[in-house]
Amino acid sequence: MSRLLNGLSSERVRWINTIAELSVAIVNLMGDILISACAVGYITPFTDEYRRELLEQWIAHMVEVEVPHTRGATPLSILGDAVKIRTWQMYGLPRDPMSVESAVLMHASRRWPLVIDPQTQANKWIRAMGKIEGLIVCKPNDSDLLRNFESALRFGKPLLLENVGQDLDPALDPVLKRQYFRQAGRLVLKLGESVIPYTPGFRLYMTTKLPNPRYTPETSVKVQIVNFALVPSGLVEQLLSIVVAQERPDLEELRGQLIVSRAQMAAQLAEMQSDILYGLSNSVGSPVDDLPLILTLEAIKVKSTEITAKVEDMEKTTAEIEVARNGYIPVANRGQILFFCLSGMANVDPMYQYSLKWFVKLFIRSMAETEPNDDIAERNDTIIECFTFLLYQNVCRSLFERHKLVFAFILCARILMDKNIIRIAEFNFFLNGGKIEQEMPNPEPKWISERMWTEMQQLWGLPSMREFVDNFTEYLRHFRIFYDCRDPHRLPYPKPLDTQLDSFQKLLVLKCIRPDKVVPGMQDYVAMNLGSRFVEPQPADLAALYGEADPFSPIIFVLSTGTDPAADLMKFADKMKMSRRFESISLGQGQGPIAEAMMRYGSDHGNWVFFQNCHLSPSWMPVLELNVEQLAPERVHKDFRLWLTSAPSPSFPVALLQNGYKMTVEPPRGIKANLLKAYLNQVPDFIEYLTSDDSKVPNFKWLLFSLCLFHGTVLERRKFGPLGFNVPYEFTDGDLRICISQLHMFLTEYTEVPIRMLTYTAGHINYGGRVTDDWDRRCLLYLLADYYSTAVLSEKFWFDDNGSYRQLPKHCDSRRLHPVPKDVTTERRSSSVRTPRQRQHQLCSG
Repeated sequence: MSRLLNGLSSERVRWINTIAELSVAIVNLMGDILISACAVGYITPFTDEYRRELLEQWIAHMVEVEVPHTRGATPLSILGDAVKIRTWQMYGLPRDPMSVESAVLMHASRRWPLVIDPQTQANKWIRAMGKIEGLIVCKPNDSDLLRNFESALRFGKPLLLENVGQDLDPALDPVLKRQYFRQAGRLVLKLGESVIPYTPGFRLYMTTKLPNPRYTPETSVKVQIVNFALVPSGLVEQLLSIVVAQERPDLEELRGQLIVSRAQMAAQLAEMQSDILYGLSNSVGSPVDDLPLILTLEAIKVKSTEITAKVEDMEKTTAEIEVARNGYIPVANRGQILFFCLSGMANVDPMYQYSLKWFVKLFIRSMAETEPNDDIAERNDTIIECFTFLLYQNVCRSLFERHKLVFAFILCARILMDKNIIRIAEFNFFLNGGKIEQEMPNPEPKWISERMWTEMQQLWGLPSMREFVDNFTEYLRHFRIFYDCRDPHRLPYPKPLDTQLDSFQKLLVLKCIRPDKVVPGMQDYVAMNLGSRFVEPQPADLAALYGEADPFSPIIFVLSTGTDPAADLMKFADKMKMSRRFESISLGQGQGPIAEAMMRYGSDHGNWVFFQNCHLSPSWMPVLELNVEQLAPERVHKDFRLWLTSAPSPSFPVALLQNGYKMTVEPPRGIKANLLKAYLNQVPDFIEYLTSDDSKVPNFKWLLFSLCLFHGTVLERRKFGPLGFNVPYEFTDGDLRICISQLHMFLTEYTEVPIRMLTYTAGHINYGGRVTDDWDRRCLLYLLADYYSTAVLSEKFWFDDNGSYRQLPKHCDSRRLHPVPKDVTTERRSSSVRTPRQRQHQLCSG
């Protein structure tokens, strides 16, 4: 008797607590079931914020109508099993509350789940969890799709249908609707023309990479749509594990072992507790006389005591590890901010899609490329600074010029909002404006327009700007100067406004009074808070892109109007000695099978395969996506590369965009960007001559820089319309290339610099050959005279009055790209880059 009581003593406290909890739970059962049913039936497709809002409304209504329920209950606390959740997390389930809640609701539903999984987190978790059970993985366009379903149903295996689109195959309806029936005493299901026996253990998972799919009501009632999109808290946890694994691998390894051990021990404890109850309920006769039961209880008690002691030790060790890991939270938090800035760019253009895998790869690279430091705070700052610019640099390569400042400003604003330097209400006003809460009379209608005063009244709606608007009349003289100023975004404010308003609030004032200067104001704001390199042109280097790419991911050129990277790619292939193993095809109707065979041959023999104009074959793009996914390391030649070109298209496969390496192809904007492109693409062909000891090299360097500056000038003039040129001519890189070649040829053949000959070939033939208007020809020659002259053959020569554009030093290294304008924006223009109105006036007066 004493041995039995001693064996059950440890269970006594737990049973008493369980009985007390059950007595309360019975009363609250109705409300808890209602909350759970509503959660399973309604909230799974939504984001975390909207889920919480719906639950609060439901619980508030239940309180109002006095439905008994557990106070503070959530679907996770009602339906979740701590042991099962820990097991899932061992297999890769993200640890954030939304992901755990989604997993619990997904397994509590009677409908098969269709998981919205743009970052493939759920896909990886399902694959890892089902690997032991023989998970079958297939795709909607597989030829043996129904055969896979038949096998999974017959043998009771889980099946993962991945890359689901916005429509489901009607042939799968019997499985989705669970249309089972009994035949000869067995549970069967009719799939197609076959009647297949159903074996318990079959489970169906469906995942889609579409970030915001729109499913019809008919589809929604057949499946359980579950939103598994990444959330900030989950990403912080993932990135923190990556940082610690790189910086302190010992800590992360120990933490992983503890997580696994705790999950196993928790499962053992739960199993022991079940064994005790099972033994008592199935004991024959008096438990006092049941010796096997007593021996089992004693063994369980010893084992339970050991596990409890180990768990307590693990809790202490885990707490110590968490303290050490928390030191790297700033790096993980910065990574989370940058990723969600990046994912939001898909709303700007459908081609701006980036995968978490690519992001993490860049994140790890930033830690590898920075110097180690024992001081964690300094180490964090170094990683944050390096990763922020590295991400910006790599993303800019795939952005159109008009969106680069948008991305830089969003990065800057989100970083400062995280530090509470920018208020959310002010940022929303900057993006969307506001509403007028109180009508006020216009204090100075002579120069304050109706639009401007409307904006100022909307600004009054911001509590932080109310005092400024109320006192606006006191500073009318200053803001009249501000209104007429050429650079109002750089004009200092009078006291006390200069200290009362921060730099972002001054940007709001600029938006109201001089909206035409908001863009340069944003440039200055980003340069001040992140650094000038975030607003400088970032050259797109094809060699660097090739160096990062691999044979399993396509390299995608995103085209703008009138651009074609084929010539540059052929030139690069020749440089890499791949011109004889280079195959290309322009896609269109009926070209899909040819391209598919070309890709298959290229992957086997290590060729470069170039598919042009992918946007012209939207129906074949899913086939291309499937072929890329089937590229396996053991079957693909290491030299194989797949090059694609496409105009922006919503039908371009998201998976290719996320996993591929993208580069936009468009004419650079700004004189500095044009100079960088010329020195990266054209000048390297003459490096041998530039590094030689020839006495004519300095003249070649000076005239080369002058010619590149002229090329950038004539390209930039086109954006001014008729004030630049009467006809918008398409001057190309080929014009610059032939001019450089002629410059090199004439300088090597003649003892003196043949200025007249160079002017004639460039002004009348290469560039002038495109010009059809007499006034445009006169303008072009007049511009060229400023660049092709003996005056530029000096390192002291300035191309403008302010000295912003100056000639190269005599002994500079042209490969290092020193000689670019020192200004960040193209606001300042030289005498040869004067405003078109000034140049037109000089031409007409001449």
